[in-house]
Formats: sequence, C-alpha cells, structure tokens
Amino acid sequence: MVNSAVLDVALGLLFCYGSIAVISSSIYEAFASILKLRARTLLEGVKSLLNDESFTGLAWNLYNHALVNPRGDGQTPRETQPSTLPSYIDSKNFALALIDTIQSADVAAKSLPEKIAAIHDTQIRSLLEAMYARAGGDIAKVEDGLERWFDDSMDRVSGAYKRMSQLCTFGVGLIVVIALHIDTFRLVAGLWAHPAWIADMSSPNARDVGRALATLQTLPVGWSGAPPLGPATAVGWVVTAVSTLFGAPFWFDLLQRVTNLRGTGPKPNGQA
Repeated sequence: MVNSAVLDVALGLLFCYGSIAVISSSIYEAFASILKLRARTLLEGVKSLLNDESFTGLAWNLYNHALVNPRGDGQTPRETQPSTLPSYIDSKNFALALIDTIQSADVAAKSLPEKIAAIHDTQIRSLLEAMYARAGGDIAKVEDGLERWFDDSMDRVSGAYKRMSQLCTFGVGLIVVIALHIDTFRLVAGLWAHPAWIADMSSPNARDVGRALATLQTLPVGWSGAPPLGPATAVGWVVTAVSTLFGAPFWFDLLQRVTNLRGTGPKPNGQA
C-alpha cells in the first residue's frame, strides 16, 4: 500500500478542484439556462450558415418550420427572434425543413432545381446547385448532403460555444474562489502540515453543489485565520480558478485513481 504525504496533498487538491468545478459549472449552467445561451448560439449559427443575418430569408423560414421549432407557432415576424427557441436541431429535420422551405408549397421533386435557382444569395444558391448535381437529382442524397453540411457547421458552432462556456465558467470559478478564499498555495501548505484533514476523503462523492460546499469545509480554506493578502495569494486564486477549465468529471476520475493508488486497487473480477 502506498501512503505518503505527497499522495495525501494530491488527494486534497483533487477533491478541492473537483468541488470548485462542480460549484462553478452548476452556477454557469443555471445562468445559461435562464438566458437560453445554447438556443441563442444555435440561432446565430443557423443564421450565419444560411447567410441570413437579418433573419428575413431561409433562416427565418426554417425557424417557422415545425420540424425545426416544434414549440413555435410558425408565425414569427421577420427580423424578430422567435419567442421559443430550440436548444438542439436534428440534422435530419434540418435537411427536410430546408428542402420544404425552398420548395414552398410545391412538393414535386422536379421543382427543386427551379426553386434553388431562384434563391437570391449567390453562395447558398451555388452550394445547393452543386449538391443537387452531385446527388444526380436524388432527393434522398441531397438530404444526406444537407445533413453532413449542417453537422460539420454545428461542430464549429459547438466549439465556439464550448470556448465561451469555459471562459464564463473560469470567471464564475474565480469569483467563487475569491469568495471562499481558496488559495492553492495555502491549501498545499496546510495539507502538507496536517495530512489528517483529508483522512475521510477516500471516495469522491461531492457530485452536487451542497456536497461540494460541505467537503470544502474540511480543507484549509476560507477567510477565517487567513494570512494577510499579497501577490502570492492572487496567483493562488488564479491557479485554483484555472482548475475549473478541466471540469468536475476530470478531477473526480483523477481523484478515484489516486484513491486506488493509496489503497489496494480495484477488486479482481468475480471476487467479493
């Protein structure tokens, strides 16, 4: 069995970082839900994809389609954001809705090339004409092409949203860290001097905000008895806040590995 001060300190740090990540991400997700950040980001992504920033053309028609926005009434005025916004759009529904939007009431397959040729936006028109030509007029293949185009575009939108989420979570984490005075350097010094503080941290179960706050009380954090502030304290806050960028699952998985290292390891299959 491996048991050392280094592992004790690592265990305490991992528990602390995981708890801070849980608290910060929970606060951010609450605000993101209230402000509908995912839905708004998706809307902007679709408007950019279809070159309809003014929300008067294809994107506007698409968001009035029941396949894309089933909770909407289909009567959103032009240049007006719908009152209900989907947080996700299935690529299959996007393809079907876009073809319906282009064809309007004329559902005959032979009308699609004519409808595409009537699209005013040169880039979108050229894209759809080339896609239709490669599909050899097969509507099913056109739908497949539209699905891939949408998925590729949404990958980039998702990447941009993730970067924004990480930045916002870091900001929230920094506020939480300062409010609770969680200085990584002070934490390391305290854990090194008093390894008994983390004796009960053998299983990572602080998976929600309430438990995360409770576990932090067992660590050398908080303003009570804290030494005078200085540049090192500010750096310690930033180091702690940076840990939120990795996310709670990362820290708790790493914590479980350290816990196993300190103990006997996982049980062999079939053994009680």
